[in-house]
Amino acid sequence: MQTVILAAGQGTRMRPLTDGTPKPMLPVADRPLAAHTADAAVEAGTDELVFVVGYEADAVRDFFGAEYRGVPVTYAIQDQQRGTADAVRAARDALDGDFAVLNGDNLYDPESVAALFAAGPAIAAQEVSDPTSYGVLSTDGTRVTDIVEKPADPPSNLANAGAYVFPAVAREWLDVPESERGEHELTDVVGRVVDEFDVTAVELERWLDVGRPWELLEANEWKLGDLSRDIRGDVADGADLRGAVVVEDGATVEPGVVIEGPALVRSGASVGPNAYIRGATLLGENVHVGQSVELKNTVVRAGTNVPHLSYVGDSVLGQDVNFGAGTTVANLRHDDEAVGLTVKGERVSTGRRKFGVVVGDGAKTGIDTNLNAGVVLSTGATTKPGETVTRDR
Repeated sequence: MQTVILAAGQGTRMRPLTDGTPKPMLPVADRPLAAHTADAAVEAGTDELVFVVGYEADAVRDFFGAEYRGVPVTYAIQDQQRGTADAVRAARDALDGDFAVLNGDNLYDPESVAALFAAGPAIAAQEVSDPTSYGVLSTDGTRVTDIVEKPADPPSNLANAGAYVFPAVAREWLDVPESERGEHELTDVVGRVVDEFDVTAVELERWLDVGRPWELLEANEWKLGDLSRDIRGDVADGADLRGAVVVEDGATVEPGVVIEGPALVRSGASVGPNAYIRGATLLGENVHVGQSVELKNTVVRAGTNVPHLSYVGDSVLGQDVNFGAGTTVANLRHDDEAVGLTVKGERVSTGRRKFGVVVGDGAKTGIDTNLNAGVVLSTGATTKPGETVTRDR
C-alpha cells in the first residue's frame, strides 16, 4: 500500500519556530517530526512513501531523498495551501491502488498504523474526554456511519485522528468544492467513502497532533522517553550521566556535568563544566551549553548557545539563538494557573502548569535578561542587558 504523507504546510500556529522550517521538519528527538510519521508507515508495511511538499520543500527532499529505510520515496507539490483534499489531489498521479493518508505533523504508534492498514477502508480514531473541538466519528459498532465537525452534542468520544486508508476509487473523488473556510476538505471525501463502503474505525493506542509549541515539547517527551542509554561522544570522567542519556559521536560533555535522562546530546554539541541537564531535553547539533547552566525539559535547536549561569525550563529555542550570560526563564505562574501563549495573535492556554518561552531563530538576549513565562521572542528579536521581558516581541 502507498502512503501519502502531508508535509506541505508551514505551520502558522507554530511560529516563530516555522519562519524558516516547515513544521513537519521540526526536531523530535533524533529526527524530524515527519520522519516519525514515515517510520510508523514503514513499520506498518507501506510499499511507497509519497510526500506532499510545499513550504521549504527542499528541507523535506534533502532529508528523505529517493529512498527511506528501504522504501521508495516520491514527491508531489502543493503550490498553494488550499486544504487537505487539495494536498492529496496533488499526489493523485502517483497513486495506483488503495492508499493511506497520514499527517506529517502527527505522531502515531506503529502498531496502530499497521491495524489501520489491515482494516482499510478505515479511519483512525482517538478517544478523548472532550470531543467538541474535533471532528467526531459516529459509529455502529466499529463501522463508521458519519463524521460530525466540532459538535455541541457529540455522538461519541472518538475524535477523527486524521489518518485514513482509502479505496483506489477515492482518487477520483478529490475534486471537492470549497468549504466555508475556503479550503478543499479531505473529510468531504471521507464522507463519500463512508456512504459507499463499510469503513472501519480503528482506535489508536497513542497519537499526538503536533500543532503548537507546547505540543512539540510533548512530542519530544514521548520520543526521548523511548531512548536507550548510548554514550558514544567524549564524556569527561567527572561527568555524571544518569538513566536514558544519549551522547552522539562528536558531542562533548565536560567535568562536573550532571545529565538526568531522558536526554539527547547530538553530534557537535558541547556541555560545559558543572551544567545540569534534566527532564526530556534535546540539545541539537552544534549547540553550546556553558558553565553552570541549568536546562530542564527543553528543546534547543541546532547552533544555539546558552553560555553560562543561565536557567531555561520547559521551553523551545530556535536555531542559532544566543542567550547572554545570566539569562533566566520563568516557567511557573504565581497563581499556579496554566501558562498562556500567543498563537496566531490570540492568547491561549497551553494547558501546562509549567511552560517557559518560545524563541525564534537568531534571537539574542543581553546579559542578565529575565524572560517571563509564556513570552514569545520572534525571529531575530533582541533584549537589552538586565531587561525583564513580560510581553512578546
